[in-house]
Amino acid sequence: MIQDNVNTIQPAAATAAAPVISITGLVKSYGKKEILSGISFSVTKGENLVILGKSGSGKSLTIKCIVGLVQPDSGTIKVFDTDIAALSNAQLNALRLRIGFLFQNAALYDSMTVGENLAFPLKRHCRDLTSQQVQSRVMDALANVGLQDAVDKMPAELSGGMSKRAGLARTLILNPEIILYDEPTTGLDTATSGEINQLILDIQQKSNTSSIIITHDMTCAEVTGNRLIMIRDGKITAQGSYQELEKNNDPWIRSFFV
Repeated sequence: MIQDNVNTIQPAAATAAAPVISITGLVKSYGKKEILSGISFSVTKGENLVILGKSGSGKSLTIKCIVGLVQPDSGTIKVFDTDIAALSNAQLNALRLRIGFLFQNAALYDSMTVGENLAFPLKRHCRDLTSQQVQSRVMDALANVGLQDAVDKMPAELSGGMSKRAGLARTLILNPEIILYDEPTTGLDTATSGEINQLILDIQQKSNTSSIIITHDMTCAEVTGNRLIMIRDGKITAQGSYQELEKNNDPWIRSFFV
């Protein structure tokens, strides 16, 4: 549930374990322009990893490669210790059920109510559930993001913050082990951004999810991230905690913190 005091929240500490995502030497070009130039990093169980970089640096492209929406030119991506390049379409689809993806625009179906948007993935992937069980899980998911009163609303009736929360509820409905957030607070006012940051932490602490958070919002990065990596010209140029990077003397890195 959303809490009023967002100033005292802290990301949960990541557990020491084998990585749930491991990327080695990832390269991707479009035409003659190389967007990703051999980046390597991992995400451990229960960790919130924030990726920072200027527009066009390959942040969103990276998470699209992780779920197989984009094929890299070279490099290895392992999710749950499985090389996704070796998976059949059926196996890749099964893997994707364990990964939640919160798109920048929430990606709700305009012709469905909020409740129907949440019920859709359940009816598609959990066909053994009764209608009553589906409805119960929909209401539980909406309650977790403070939107139970919006179950019958259409997406066009929602504010930007409500749309993000509805999109997050739909992402959570299948209980993913990994969540990929693409600019979760973009376009939101300060108070609503704080609510979304709190929800990201609530989910991490309640479900021990592993997350990658793509953001330009430095408050979001500071509040939600256990660790930050910074991509410049397709390469990782720095990584560490928010506090460590904030003290870095490199002018390009410091430009994010002013």
